[in-house]
Amino acid sequence: MPIGSGTLRRGSAALILAAPLLGTAPGATGSGPVTFATPGYELHVATDRLTLTTVRAGRTVLATAAGAFRFRIGDDWYLVREVTDSSREGDTVHVTAATDLPDVTVDLRITLRSDRYDVNWSLSGTTADVLSTAYDLDSAGHWYGHGENTDQTVQPWPLDSGQLVDAAFSPASYQVVSPFWYTADGTGLRVDTDEPMDVRINSGGNGLGEFTVAGDRPATSTVFVEDTPAEVYRDHIALVGKPERSDTSYAQYATPLWNSWAQLYGEQNQQNVLAWARALAAAGLGGHALQIEESVIAADFDERFPDLPALSGELKRLGFDLGMWTGLYMPETAAGFSQAVDKGYLLKDPSDPSRPCLFTWWNGRQTGLIDLANPAARQWYTQGLKAQVSESGVAGFKFDTAFFDDRCAPYPGSTRADYVRYGTELADEFDQQGAGLRVAWNAAQAQGFATRTADKPTTFAGLRAAVSANLAVSTIGYPFVETDMIGGSLQYPPPTAEVLVRWAQAASLMPLMYASTSPTGVRDATTGEWVGYDPQTVGLYRAAIATHVRLAPYIWDQVQQTLKTGDPIMRPLFFDFPKDEAGYTVADEWMLGPAVLAAPKLDEGTTRDVFLPSGVWRDVHRGTVVRGPTTLKAYAAPLGVTPAFVNLRARGAAKALTALRATGATR
Repeated sequence: MPIGSGTLRRGSAALILAAPLLGTAPGATGSGPVTFATPGYELHVATDRLTLTTVRAGRTVLATAAGAFRFRIGDDWYLVREVTDSSREGDTVHVTAATDLPDVTVDLRITLRSDRYDVNWSLSGTTADVLSTAYDLDSAGHWYGHGENTDQTVQPWPLDSGQLVDAAFSPASYQVVSPFWYTADGTGLRVDTDEPMDVRINSGGNGLGEFTVAGDRPATSTVFVEDTPAEVYRDHIALVGKPERSDTSYAQYATPLWNSWAQLYGEQNQQNVLAWARALAAAGLGGHALQIEESVIAADFDERFPDLPALSGELKRLGFDLGMWTGLYMPETAAGFSQAVDKGYLLKDPSDPSRPCLFTWWNGRQTGLIDLANPAARQWYTQGLKAQVSESGVAGFKFDTAFFDDRCAPYPGSTRADYVRYGTELADEFDQQGAGLRVAWNAAQAQGFATRTADKPTTFAGLRAAVSANLAVSTIGYPFVETDMIGGSLQYPPPTAEVLVRWAQAASLMPLMYASTSPTGVRDATTGEWVGYDPQTVGLYRAAIATHVRLAPYIWDQVQQTLKTGDPIMRPLFFDFPKDEAGYTVADEWMLGPAVLAAPKLDEGTTRDVFLPSGVWRDVHRGTVVRGPTTLKAYAAPLGVTPAFVNLRARGAAKALTALRATGATR
């Protein structure tokens, strides 16, 4: 669609194309840039070496790097060089450029729109193995998006503050990721592909965002150009969709989900699970469900859990529904592995379709993956889950799985998107109890699943990484987010009492609480010894739960608002306050909806600095009113204090303030 109105004019150093983009421009080569203007921005195409620079209001807001466009054939990389021709037709710009190879050129097509432009480039004269585009990170301010880091112990926020390398960035990723990045300068990038990518952000400290796709098709992407990051996020949501409902119920938002993994790891049995649940209930550490992080296909499951119906009944009397772990992984040691192989229920080896595709799982065991695109395999797996519900008293499941693995061959005629669709449809048949689903590429937006971010270390560094992961995932389109798990896991030693309490306090100011390590005591996975916590730890954890319970009506309001707008519930400060530059690097505070600013203590010590953006804020702990923007230096935050502030002019302020005051959120 044409953009605005205007004329075409040539200057001494640049070709200025003002909207509308009509007719055909003459060829353009030489040392000066070619500039295309729209009402919202200008796009400068350098001709001596093909680069793209986006300018808004006279300032660069995004630029590709020098040598931005390159490709690989075999082991050799080649660069795209000078522009040899350019033309336009309507709103579409065509550019031809030379490369390092004499008979190979680049065909670049740019489609300009009022708030974005689409980029499509490919090679003429050969086919490359990969096509790569690099952006100068500094050109756009700080970078965000992407989703989870493959290194679960570190989550840079902003992305450019650290390094992130994902050579298998894919719709089949276990990490919750999306090919969407946005910047502090109000620009964004969405790569249009359903194939695996290689993504590198500041790799080796090189200051580049490098996005590499397979070379057998054009590299296509959309660059958003807006005034604020929140507007870019909404452009992204308009493409991928917003939730049509919340798969999680009000009760599941209001109270914790307890999971046995970090509490008991691989030593779980019916006796110690029940003892754990009884201790929780006796200490007033309630919740709506208790999930056993163990699979019924484990060879010794029946020996360790001889009477699931009885366990379910006892948990119900304690106030918990019984949940079970499930996944598509089928280890060689599992009961039913031979049957799955014999009947062809597993994904196949791409080099030998007569054999199952086996790979090394997180625990070092060889495993296959049930092939959901195979109707018989899907029915077999689904019937097994339904039997647990009907025969064993299981009320719901934690789906902890990938639905496809790029190392394996898909079922004939099936795509990665098919596997995600089959998996989400299957999971949607069962109650996930607030544990949600981990799905990449925004593939299940409409269902409104909760999203738990990946396991983190049981340290303050792990807590900070969990918070940053929540912010990263929430702002690529997964609004119903929670950390996995309060206190951390990854088979580290148990958290200290301070880490456990601070994590619970932080989670109380998030959409959902997902818990495991009990403040009444936990088994140390590294030594096998029992680690106890003192009564103060139990009391402070209980207070954090009470805070979240009281906040539940406010949180539920935010859920309903998200269903209307797609906006994240837990979000960085700059989503609400884009003019406050200090907020763009704050990694230890967040907004919970428009009214609550959470500033919990995420490291050792008893004080912290708190940045308050523009507005009028009620300090919940001190009962005072503070006007922002301001930084409260050395704010006192002993272990019993969770700094939280209410924006008195925001929607929901009265309800949030009542909840935080009533629970004693600061005690």
